[in-house]
Amino acid sequence: MSDTGPRTPLSRQTDHWLEPGKVNIQIIYVLYLLAFVIGITALIGIVLAYLNRDKAEPWARTHYIWAIRTFWIALLFSIVSALLTVMVIGVLGFVATAVWIVVRCVIGLQRAAREEPITDPESWMV
Repeated sequence: MSDTGPRTPLSRQTDHWLEPGKVNIQIIYVLYLLAFVIGITALIGIVLAYLNRDKAEPWARTHYIWAIRTFWIALLFSIVSALLTVMVIGVLGFVATAVWIVVRCVIGLQRAAREEPITDPESWMV
């Protein structure tokens, strides 16, 4: 005999990397670093940061703010550097921006691994 009674749908498990927290933050930083090779990944990272910023614990919220500001400040520095490439100084601006992004991502990855907040997430410095 077969059971033809009502069936409850299976609950759908979401991937934990989309939920706010340590893994999601680390993915955002890695996406920013991958943007040096595949440019579109930075856009995916900023979207993830905006989606999870308000749902995160206080320590994680500092990382989302840090990541969002890293994206926008890097974009500003890149635009200024592009305008200054007419003069040779723009090339140095691109190099400085790249180093700045890498340093901020590494700091963020280290602190996220220890689940520590960013000390001053609204800073322009590292």
